[in-house]
Amino acid sequence: MQVTSTTVLPARREDISFVTSDGLTLVGEVAKPESTDPVATALFLHPLPTAGGFMDSHIIRKASWRLPALADIAVFRFNFRGVSSPRGTSEGHFGEGIDEGLDLAAALVECSRLGLARPWLIGWSFGTEVILKHARDHVDAIAGVILLSPPLHRTSPEEVARWQDAPVPVVALIPEFDDFLPPAPARAGFAPAPHIEVVDAEGAKHLWVGEKQTRFVLDEITKRLNPAAVPLPEAWTA
Repeated sequence: MQVTSTTVLPARREDISFVTSDGLTLVGEVAKPESTDPVATALFLHPLPTAGGFMDSHIIRKASWRLPALADIAVFRFNFRGVSSPRGTSEGHFGEGIDEGLDLAAALVECSRLGLARPWLIGWSFGTEVILKHARDHVDAIAGVILLSPPLHRTSPEEVARWQDAPVPVVALIPEFDDFLPPAPARAGFAPAPHIEVVDAEGAKHLWVGEKQTRFVLDEITKRLNPAAVPLPEAWTA
């Protein structure tokens, strides 16, 4: 079976909900490999809610549909506060990337409770801002960071600089034609933290539209979380 943009591969999928330290219930889903323990866990933080970002934003949705089966990677995705999706609505209101730090902290606690300790944090656009602003305080609870299309809009140079001595790998995937932060400005923006690996994505745009760019992103994620599974197969055999 050819893997396409609508392919949903087998996994153990569980709807979850968890509570933040300020008392909000957030909703999400965990997808695990069907018959084995996961090699690693990807905890996704979605794009800007006020621009339509949610836990079903296409790269995140496709990761949950493919990575458990193709790479033995568990995928944890959830809606930030105040965000709705077919899974449901998380309580609260948009927090400008500040209050969402509490959402990230609660998701890490939930990962641990589910036996998915030390996940990789994978943020997309706004999700990268939440990671850069808040995850340095939780670095002992994570295995690494991948930043997809980081705009560095809400993140200060001082917050970037806090990552210069981070004890975990940090990778930024920068689309060649990103509307907000293409490769040259990205390298300047991440200069306060030379530890961060900046990877150019040839021909890509901020939203990673198209199967070619989806495969690029999922391969880059898998390269860090389970290198033995790269490249991901383009066809699935049960």
